[in-house]
Amino acid sequence: MEVRGAGRARRERGERRAAAETFTARMKKRLHRARIVLRKSGVDYFRGDGSDWVALTGLLLTVPLITAGTIINSVWCAPAALVLPIVAGGLLLRPASLLGLYAASAVALIVESVQLGPYTDGPSRVTPGVVLVVAACGFFGLIIAQFRSRVGVPWRGGSTMLFDLRERIRVQSKLPKLPRGWHREMALRPAGGQSFSGDFVVAARTNGGRTLEVVLTDVSGKGMDAGSRALLLSGAFGGLLGSLPPHSFLPAANGYLLRQDWDEGFATSIHLVLDLETGDYELFSAGHPPGLQLSAGSGRWEEKTGHGPLLGVYDGAQFDPVKGMLRPGDVLMLFTDGLVETSERDIAEGIDRLTGEADRYVAGGFHGAAWHLIEAVAKDVNDDRALLLICREA
Repeated sequence: MEVRGAGRARRERGERRAAAETFTARMKKRLHRARIVLRKSGVDYFRGDGSDWVALTGLLLTVPLITAGTIINSVWCAPAALVLPIVAGGLLLRPASLLGLYAASAVALIVESVQLGPYTDGPSRVTPGVVLVVAACGFFGLIIAQFRSRVGVPWRGGSTMLFDLRERIRVQSKLPKLPRGWHREMALRPAGGQSFSGDFVVAARTNGGRTLEVVLTDVSGKGMDAGSRALLLSGAFGGLLGSLPPHSFLPAANGYLLRQDWDEGFATSIHLVLDLETGDYELFSAGHPPGLQLSAGSGRWEEKTGHGPLLGVYDGAQFDPVKGMLRPGDVLMLFTDGLVETSERDIAEGIDRLTGEADRYVAGGFHGAAWHLIEAVAKDVNDDRALLLICREA
């Protein structure tokens, strides 16, 4: 009885194995494995750590197709159409694979030249100009591929990374919400209309939300040249802000900048510590242009600046604050030197112009004024510009 049961079980297992080994089942397994391999290769490639054989195979297949189209009808499919896979290869392939594509394209040009005849016999032939155009596109494509290989990111990943960095800078520069009776706004304009700036802001509410700390920094250089250093410093300064007592922030930032040992390693910075309940504030400065306070009682602008050297110049620097108070109706304005100083005017003249434009907003309030002030004072200046307004509403 048990022997017959064991034999029946073996027969059933054998039947299941036979069914699993049918041609259809084997093909399903193979297709499933191929999909996994293809998907993994695509994901690895666009992450920058996979093979580019899929893209290389696809581009190599287009070369004979274009060649056949040119031989059949060279009017609609010109010999110069071979630049299409070459340009795509410069964006997708690694330098070693790109050389293989170039070799295939060179062979295709030779075949087209032989089949179509000498270029002196008529139009739509392989002319020296066509060869030069294809060679020039291949040269620039190889430069692009070598740059991507050195950076270590694929073409799509590189653009995505830059976009992500730009958005992170914008998020870090957002000012926290303030309690009722306070208004804040900031405008940042990079040099040359670029997306990256050497000016940045980090801010946080500390002391249980009672204190607002804002740091406005201007890194040496401008635009893309200073953008990478500004990104690194904004992350470091954002970590320091609120983690240290206010009087220790600029010394710690100075020490951090000195440790980087950059050729252009200096920066200016201004650090505001504002009590949102009383309006009392301290303003620390590291070689930065002064802040400007509008007194609602007198209607005059007064310069407010602490004392301290540039960040990243020497160790052991001291930063002495200036104290003040924002009463109802008062305004505090912080800015970078790109807003008030150019090669054609000094900083005193620029501050006079800025305060003159700001006086127009005293009666109606400063809501939306930061962007318009940059437009009015330094619209066409080829430098990074940043403006921060803190208003205590009447």
